[in-house]
Amino acid sequence: MKVAIMVNADKPFARRTARALLDVLISRKITPLLHTETADLLGIAQGFSATHLAEEADIIAVLGGDGTMLSSQEKLGVMDKPVAGINIGTLGFLTSCTDSELEFFADSLLAGDYQVSRRILLHAEIQFPDQPTQQFTALNEVVLARGQTGKLVILHTTINGELVNRYRSDGLIVATPTGSTAYSLSAGGPLISPEARVLVITPICPHSLSDRSLVVDDNDEIGIEPDSRMDEPLFFTIDGRDIIRLPAGARISVRRAKHAFHLVRLRNRSFYLALRQKLGWVSS
Repeated sequence: MKVAIMVNADKPFARRTARALLDVLISRKITPLLHTETADLLGIAQGFSATHLAEEADIIAVLGGDGTMLSSQEKLGVMDKPVAGINIGTLGFLTSCTDSELEFFADSLLAGDYQVSRRILLHAEIQFPDQPTQQFTALNEVVLARGQTGKLVILHTTINGELVNRYRSDGLIVATPTGSTAYSLSAGGPLISPEARVLVITPICPHSLSDRSLVVDDNDEIGIEPDSRMDEPLFFTIDGRDIIRLPAGARISVRRAKHAFHLVRLRNRSFYLALRQKLGWVSS
């Protein structure tokens, strides 16, 4: 078995956790493959690109938190290898275990005592009036938000070409079930089981109380177009990155990507456990 290690070097105790995982894997005769940044952090000469890890590793271990998992998805690109998140701290929504459970993690891999959760990804396109179309992939969400002005934005939103609403708000979020626990939740959106085959549209601070989150089928295509009368800046982001200022006449389309993100879930480490821990829900 080959297990790749990618680590967020900015996390406290990142070096210690990466070294500990490396030692645990070697002690169990699991072949470790280090991402270039991880190798540099540990002072080891041989490191590999994320693309190489996606091709050669059986499982990819990402050390950090939920944000690190999002950035790793971008680096790894299109692939079907399972990704296991190891949180440096408490359990996250995307992570499989914490840094205190490294031996349990390695033993679970060897025994095949884990499941793989197939997570929807978003494919988003920006169609510009006078430049080539840009394409992006998101695990959590696509966001259109107003700039530094205090004015609301007006966003014409369609489902499969049919007008749904003209949202007057601070912006709009299109999230996957995985992303329902992130920005969409903060904006008042619903919690959605990660296995559900849906997408959710959530307005950010809408002007009208009737504007609520809308859950749609993941086969639907969502179109978003800023109102032509708007002169305020509007910004487009993917999972909190790739911030792009949209010119007048730009149009965004969002749909489910053809490929998915495969997340490792260890025994007794469920989405609902993370909900209870993160949201302070009482368990019986």
